[in-house]
Amino acid sequence: MRVQLRQICHARSGDKGDTANIGLIALKQGFYHIIEIEVTAARVKRHFDGIVLGPVERFEIPNLGALNFLLHEALGGGGTKSLKNDAQGKTLSSALLRMEIDIDDNIRL
Repeated sequence: MRVQLRQICHARSGDKGDTANIGLIALKQGFYHIIEIEVTAARVKRHFDGIVLGPVERFEIPNLGALNFLLHEALGGGGTKSLKNDAQGKTLSSALLRMEIDIDDNIRL
């Protein structure tokens, strides 16, 4: 079945200069394995096509059931330089939670 990440995760985002940071946290430990497989750096880069101009890095934090993403060149130069409405990338976590992934039909949400 196809679900949005918001159904199995929550997320937080922020910034450091022109790099956005998104923490994606599985709502249940059992969901971590799903996001570990499905939510790759390449897939996140495609999801933010036209917004993230640089590379996307992914860091795994299995003991917290979380993934952390760094989205380089995503904020138009950063909070003090950017003319973007969201110069600190606070809305990017919500945008990531709209990404759709496939999960096994037997998974209980």
